[in-house]
Amino acid sequence: MKTLIQCDFDGTITEEDTSFFLLDTFAQGDWRELLQKYKQHKISVGQFNTRAFAMVKADKPTLLEAIKGKTSPSRAQARRVKIRPGFHELVAYCSTKGFRFVIVSNGPAFYIGAILKEMGLENIEVYAAQASFHSDGIEARYVGPDGKQLDHGLKEAYIKLFLKQGYRVIYVGNGGSDILPSKYAHQVFARSELLDYCKKNNLECKPFNDFADIIRALELL
Repeated sequence: MKTLIQCDFDGTITEEDTSFFLLDTFAQGDWRELLQKYKQHKISVGQFNTRAFAMVKADKPTLLEAIKGKTSPSRAQARRVKIRPGFHELVAYCSTKGFRFVIVSNGPAFYIGAILKEMGLENIEVYAAQASFHSDGIEARYVGPDGKQLDHGLKEAYIKLFLKQGYRVIYVGNGGSDILPSKYAHQVFARSELLDYCKKNNLECKPFNDFADIIRALELL
């Protein structure tokens, strides 16, 4: 059976959430109030990202410089995105085994692509929020596999597509937005909020700290 790994990005491939870093650094407004509303299920993930990133007035080069560890002009704060150990090895392992590796993320694609390019992994498939930059803020939107705009459910839409295409889907994630799509997967690797949910609800999953854990588990499948 052909195998596909659907992997989240922020908090899964990265050790921290890149979107949250950018919003903390550049958002002109209380974006964390929106985050609370999302966590309380009062707004969708699409509404959260759309409204939160509209608070960011900085241009794309400025945001990417901050991600790469250069001091942002708005704050004397700098950070380099930290990739969880073993990621290169997992991508290489999938290539050797003939597994399709896909990133599906609620975060904006512009920084995911830039980070992967810096790592020499720009050929990885990425499906994420599309961002356009304007003087009055970033416009973030989701487009599903059918080309139609989505308000929520990007990850679910893609895992359903992959299953329809006949793949055994292995899901890797960490957050609340990974809970619903992971329920469709044949195998789940989880950490953080997703792991807590699986444990609380007696759902089968395998915990991981880094991607070496996942490679070892895949060898046993």
